[in-house]
Amino acid sequence: MNAKTLSEVDPSDLAGRTVVVRADLNVPIDKGVITDDRRIEASARTLRTLVDAGAKVVLLSHLGRPKGGPDPKYSLAPVAKRLQEILGTPVRFVPHSAGEGARSAVAALAAGDVALLENTRFLPGDEGNDPALAAEWASMGDLFVNDAFGAAHRAHASTAGLAEAMKARGHQAVAGSLMALELRYLGGALDRPERPFVAILGGAKISGKIDVIDALLPRVDRLLIGGAMANTFFRALGLETGASLVEEDRVDLARATLERAGDHILLPVDCVVAGEIAAGAATRVVERTRVGATDRIGDVGPATRGVFAREIAAARTIVWNGPMGVFEVDAFAEGTLAIARAVAAACDGGAVGVVGGGDSAAAAERAGVAERLSHVSTGGGASLEFLAGAVLPGVAALTEVG
Repeated sequence: MNAKTLSEVDPSDLAGRTVVVRADLNVPIDKGVITDDRRIEASARTLRTLVDAGAKVVLLSHLGRPKGGPDPKYSLAPVAKRLQEILGTPVRFVPHSAGEGARSAVAALAAGDVALLENTRFLPGDEGNDPALAAEWASMGDLFVNDAFGAAHRAHASTAGLAEAMKARGHQAVAGSLMALELRYLGGALDRPERPFVAILGGAKISGKIDVIDALLPRVDRLLIGGAMANTFFRALGLETGASLVEEDRVDLARATLERAGDHILLPVDCVVAGEIAAGAATRVVERTRVGATDRIGDVGPATRGVFAREIAAARTIVWNGPMGVFEVDAFAEGTLAIARAVAAACDGGAVGVVGGGDSAAAAERAGVAERLSHVSTGGGASLEFLAGAVLPGVAALTEVG
């Protein structure tokens, strides 16, 4: 789908208009303190465009997974404060997600004002894609901008439902700057990759990424697999995995995938193992054929890092999603950090390197290379589903160009 973007809307047409924006401001908060504001930073470009054009901005977002209604633990109030600091312009926090309180706050907006409504998931109708709730949000403005790529894989009232409701009122629903950037990089990697095209997948379970593997195999020149999901492939090869995490019910699937993939898939050739995956654990490096019966695999070994780095260095398009080991524990972090550095080095040489959200993005930050990468996705689950070829409801509902 070729979705219309905010950049295609004449800025002069935004002055004085009320624009409803769905952002992804779902950031970690510990005792009222935001511990990672990357998603807020990523949303700022779209909001600045609207504020500078003199629009009245009604901002929607979810935060966390509140159950059964409002919960102070998941209030967006701290987000409004941080967003105001980032934008350098007042952000009015509205302690209502919808209803008369929200409508009154919106009606009071002046040109260039921003109002952040309370957590959309305080209302069960959001996740239920309640058409009445979507229509109420659509009635607050005359343009909808969806900039929440991280929530685009869900058909919620504040994403797909709101887009459809805005179009039903004769108005447009367009992609914000961040959404457009995500679609450009992820879509370009899949549809128009410069070759060689190398994908790197890690994480705990093959079951969560088998659709991505199936979608990528016909497209890539190499698929590098690490993390605990590699253990299931080891078992499919008849290798000992000790006490490591293995999805026993997926071993046959892994075997069939290897048979189908041939030399397109590269697995680790050595591992960092320990008796337990914990800080301070005694570790050793072993070939993948020499894992002991009581060993736990926590990371890829130095030989694997070298093999993977050479593949990455030769690539012109790279997509990476998922860590190579338990990187939050220092003893098992080096494999993931080595991948981050290798992808950054390839980007320095002109390759396009796209990193999926979550742990991979955190690893890039920890390695100090995030700024050298072509694109770090905020998507998480959405980027995975996009890479798997799924239609994202939040994108499909937007106004099409032409």
